[in-house]
Amino acid sequence: MSERALRGSRLGATSYETDRDIELAPRQVVGYACPKGHAFEVPFSAEADEVPVVWECRVCGNVALRADNPEQDDKRGKPARTHWDMLMERRTREELEEILEERLAVLRAGGIPGHPATRKSA
Repeated sequence: MSERALRGSRLGATSYETDRDIELAPRQVVGYACPKGHAFEVPFSAEADEVPVVWECRVCGNVALRADNPEQDDKRGKPARTHWDMLMERRTREELEEILEERLAVLRAGGIPGHPATRKSA
């Protein structure tokens, strides 16, 4: 009898399950507002610790801010240290100028013997 029930039913193409009597995981719905006036909502898990402050607008692709608390993004952290900042923590400008002059003198005198960058091509 089961063979008759499945005859002509395109197996794999259609699901016969329904959402009836299924309890979904708890969710929280967060609203976002785009600078161009678009508003939309995104569902997140109720257990989500950090809900993003910004989200890409579904209509135009701009950055949309949370509608309930857009000021939350104003927290500014410490700026990233650059290579130059770390170098200046270890050396003074005078020391760096002295090292530069030494290295330029070596390069002007023919470079570093055996170094691949200073080999003369034949």
